[in-house]
Amino acid sequence: MKTCIAAALAGIAFIAAPASAQDGPLQVKVLGTAVLPDGKITDVNIDLVNLPVGTQTTANDNFVPTVAIEYFISENFSLETICCVTQHDVDAVAGLPGAELVSNARLIPATLTAKFHFPVAGVKPYVGAGATYFWWISDKPGAATIPLAVTDTDLSDEFGFVLQAGMDVPLGDSGYGLTFDAKRYFVDTTARWYAGDTLAIETEHKLDPWVLSAGVSYRF
Repeated sequence: MKTCIAAALAGIAFIAAPASAQDGPLQVKVLGTAVLPDGKITDVNIDLVNLPVGTQTTANDNFVPTVAIEYFISENFSLETICCVTQHDVDAVAGLPGAELVSNARLIPATLTAKFHFPVAGVKPYVGAGATYFWWISDKPGAATIPLAVTDTDLSDEFGFVLQAGMDVPLGDSGYGLTFDAKRYFVDTTARWYAGDTLAIETEHKLDPWVLSAGVSYRF
């Protein structure tokens, strides 16, 4: 989280720098980002507590600051990575409606995309695709699992795929701009609940979040 804050401050410093007509290879973006996951169960591998038939879950949405750093290989092709930490709870929506199953799961969605920028005058639309690694840095048993003697929860780190589309809007020739971005992630995770050393529940989850961002940029 400290790394992301430092990166955000660096991005703001670039934006606050005196304007100059530059069109260099680097672009820094400071964004507000909505993370809209799914979180549904696709398989139940282990169930020692007899979950109700049809139990289903969802992960809550979150809004976080994001920093993106982009390197232009050419005017039409670039590579981009993002930095953020997002936090989610997982609640049951069927079988145990309203039951909190995972609490304060914090995720770093390490992402690298390759982007193609269409040669359009004025606005600069783009599409992209790439890879992601969902790194869960912390998670806790949800309140509803404590009475079931659950003592620990684990969400597996996983690789996935991401599609991207968006638009950069230059503000004159200064290097400043506005930016709008949409990503769709395709990634799963295995959720495990432990009672002491015993694996009591293991489920497969499809996350597949939409990640929608808007903010300011500076290219230099």
